[in-house]
Amino acid sequence: MFGFSPEQIASLSHIIGFGLLGLVVSLVFTPLVVTFLYRFKIWRVNGESDPTLGIEGRSGKAKTPIMGGLIIVLSVGLLTFLFNWDRQFTWVPIGGMAIAAFLGALDDIFSVIGKKRRDRSFRQTLILARVHKNPFVRIWYFVTLPWCAFKKFASSFGSKRGTGVFAHEKLLLQFAAGSITAWWIYYKLGETWKEIYIPFHGFLSIGAWIIPLIIVVVMFTANAVNISDGMDGLAGGMLIPTFTALSFLSFIFGYQALAILNAVTAGALVTYTFFNVKPARFQMGDVGSLALGTLLAINALVINAMAILPFIAFMFYIEAISVVVQVVGRVFFGRRVFKMAPLHHHFELLGWSEEKTIMRFWVIHLAFVLLGIWIALH
Repeated sequence: MFGFSPEQIASLSHIIGFGLLGLVVSLVFTPLVVTFLYRFKIWRVNGESDPTLGIEGRSGKAKTPIMGGLIIVLSVGLLTFLFNWDRQFTWVPIGGMAIAAFLGALDDIFSVIGKKRRDRSFRQTLILARVHKNPFVRIWYFVTLPWCAFKKFASSFGSKRGTGVFAHEKLLLQFAAGSITAWWIYYKLGETWKEIYIPFHGFLSIGAWIIPLIIVVVMFTANAVNISDGMDGLAGGMLIPTFTALSFLSFIFGYQALAILNAVTAGALVTYTFFNVKPARFQMGDVGSLALGTLLAINALVINAMAILPFIAFMFYIEAISVVVQVVGRVFFGRRVFKMAPLHHHFELLGWSEEKTIMRFWVIHLAFVLLGIWIALH
């Protein structure tokens, strides 16, 4: 049938069945998670903790729960542990997702109920290194200047809310998740995974340089999904075709466990997006966006689809690049390139409705996902 063998048809049916199971289980988790979020008031609040609520028409989003991504994380984690626990292919993706989800949960919770945190700036540290009376303390301040410079650099790409997890703290934990992934792929999966598959060309070997490249890909993709979670239904609606594509490619390339994992994620995302479209019953939050961005990167790397990521994660990458462009423009040229970054807020301030922005982002993203699948098959 359709050129597939009976075994392949059975395998594909099995994968689709798990996708449907992910949808059903996430439906079961939904009322439990929503009740928890409302009970402990884990929701968006006006003010410095969420400056985007100052945009015209967005004030109504206050008191919307912000950890709806728990529905996806819990469903994917539970079903994988019970039915798809493969030490070779699924335990590290789930571990990376769990680390990112934990980091995101801390940020979500402390951004709402945490006290305002203050951190010494690079300039203040430099002054203390020059004028402090104690010579040993002056030495300490000089030694820690590179660390302060890193914090200053990281803060340029983060929010200025003063609560939650600081940008440099996020980057360190994301670096840990990326490092674990790189170690696993390079040292545990075998020689095949030490090369990058380039469509239309073949395999490219860059030796040990693949390790820092994997770390960068995991960190960038996690943050790209996190940045894109700024409108009702935007991130969820783009993640559904992305994980569906990953499931299909995993099936085609012979990675059954990963095909099931991606199908379960896509199914859970269908439930999440159903309740997240405007007006959203809840929002993904960092607990979901960081976790799913990390899972997306790891699963693509494991099937050797690094070169395809810019296509199947197209709008996520565009959103992240818009933030980088905005920071560079502001820091080096003293002007903003966009009215607000990430890009979806730029169009919102241009007068586009939220629905118009989201739908056009969905359509453009879907087109590039399809292009990515086509390229991956060559």
